Amino acid sequence: MNIDALVPALPGVPLLLGLVGLVLPPGDGGRTRRRLSATLGVLGAAAALAVTVLLLARIDGPVESGVRWIELGDLPVTLTFAVSPAALYVALAVAVVALAVQVYSVSYLHDDPRYAPYAAQVSLFTGAMLLVVVAGDLIPLLVGWEVMGACSYLLIGHDRRLPEAPGAAVKAFLVTRVGDVGFLLGVAVLGVGAGTFRIADVLAHDYPPGTLTAALLLILAGVAGKSAQFPLHTWLPDAMAGPTPISALIHAATMVAAGVYVVVRLFPLFEASPAALAVLGVMAAVTLLLGALCATAQEDIKRVLAWSTVSQIGYMTGALAVGSPPAALFHLLTHAAFKALLFLGAGAVIHAVGTNALSRMGGLRTRMPATFWSMAIGLGALAGLPPLSGFWSKETVLTAAEHAADGGGPAPAWVGWTVWLAALTGVAVTAWYATRLLLRTFFGAARARDDDWQVGFDDARYDRDFAAPHDPPALMRWPVLLLAVPAALLGLAVYLPGFRAALGLDRPHFGATVALPLALLVLGAGAAWWRWRAVPGADPADALGRVRPLFANGFFLDSVQDRLVARPVRAVAGGLRRFDERVVDGAVEGTGTAATRLGAALAAVHRAALPRAAVAVLTGALLLGVAAAIYGAAS
Repeated sequence: MNIDALVPALPGVPLLLGLVGLVLPPGDGGRTRRRLSATLGVLGAAAALAVTVLLLARIDGPVESGVRWIELGDLPVTLTFAVSPAALYVALAVAVVALAVQVYSVSYLHDDPRYAPYAAQVSLFTGAMLLVVVAGDLIPLLVGWEVMGACSYLLIGHDRRLPEAPGAAVKAFLVTRVGDVGFLLGVAVLGVGAGTFRIADVLAHDYPPGTLTAALLLILAGVAGKSAQFPLHTWLPDAMAGPTPISALIHAATMVAAGVYVVVRLFPLFEASPAALAVLGVMAAVTLLLGALCATAQEDIKRVLAWSTVSQIGYMTGALAVGSPPAALFHLLTHAAFKALLFLGAGAVIHAVGTNALSRMGGLRTRMPATFWSMAIGLGALAGLPPLSGFWSKETVLTAAEHAADGGGPAPAWVGWTVWLAALTGVAVTAWYATRLLLRTFFGAARARDDDWQVGFDDARYDRDFAAPHDPPALMRWPVLLLAVPAALLGLAVYLPGFRAALGLDRPHFGATVALPLALLVLGAGAAWWRWRAVPGADPADALGRVRPLFANGFFLDSVQDRLVARPVRAVAGGLRRFDERVVDGAVEGTGTAATRLGAALAAVHRAALPRAAVAVLTGALLLGVAAAIYGAAS
């Protein structure tokens, strides 16, 4: 097949099959629709994966094709698709995770009456992210960006039986929309300045420094929203109200990765704006530490992983801030593997014990061996344990930051120092909370009796036909086991010349620079293990003391935003509503009332009896005559 036909099929097939899935008829009590939905969902992700592999085998450099689409005033918009080996590796990660999620969801949501629209929305979500990956024009990219936002709202709020789901969906939608306003304005500034929205032309245009910096800061607002970076990160932990497979999809390879990837696409512009890189660096350092610290104190297993995602995206944006898109892309790929693995593994644990609470887990290592070893690999990769994938990608980020701190990057040297110190601190903290999660979930004594495992079920969709926890059924188990392979081995791809060339990575030469991160990893993991052994059965997070509520509540930034933003906005909205009701509506209603009364009075006059009417006419004529006489005499 021609490459020009293959590339549009990459996002097109999942998008088309998702739309078909939305309009499937119910059939025989919904069973036929469910089977067709599952088939379409799996087929869409599998087709995207197959197209990506074919393209990787057939191209060895950037390829672009497209047609003129529409015009926005005098600005042409093209339906352009641009792919490169690096873009295809990102597409590969998206397709693999999407396929794993679709297969996993068939069993995980086996008794969900709303599975059919769910599967279709996952396909739309996947196609939208792939459109962001291969779009060669900012407007189609913006379309994919916004479709992802709409799908995230629907999927986070999927289970309407959970009271927190609708609120979490609305919060995610509104917070990301705040950033998207800036993103839209930034796209407009870049497109108007270049006279086109085609990305290659935008990158080649010479913008005035002030205009460029303003546009890039607006773009960063959208990146902060989509990729859950400070200060627009607060929606992501609450998004855990969605089904666990959706958490894997959002956190691993789609929505939160989209912002990072957009900065990679536009990096030549960022490279020309040290101010924008400095803002990105500060945002990355704050987010990295904030997410890591908050993950240490969470009681919900999914919220630990959610805050971990916030922190790990901070590593990626930090790599971009110090001038290393290859390091950011490398960590994006390894993170997609181990974070998808961790969320699907967490879903298997929740499926088995019926609750998200770490306090009701423990002792699952022998009962769920496949899940245990898979999650151990995922948590090791998350912590940066060699030779697992996260070790290699984190080291590239640290190496890039250290190089920038010596003045070797496009950003000021202090940005390199800021990112490097934050990333090193993050290594120790990440090792601590990863070890805590592993110990609390799989080691120690079981914190519930075998005949009491079903106490605390908070979601009716989970199985209730078992007496004790066990590894999940095959359709859930195999995606977890298969994802463990790239989570363990993907980092070694840095030694493959083709992979290095595609991402632009240098051959690794870590040397003595590895010693400090490894020492911090051992320190963090050892501190959690020591606390676990010193106080049997205790939560290592108890050692946090008085700061634990601060970390557990995300530094109370939700409350700060509520006081500084939400309440003032509600007050202004209330004032405008009262002004509208009492002044605007009052004026309109008063005008209508006055006109009605005047009309009634005139109608009464017109209905007067003939003698009275004649007297009125004569009186009026007399008054007019008198007035005319007086006016004439005065003249």
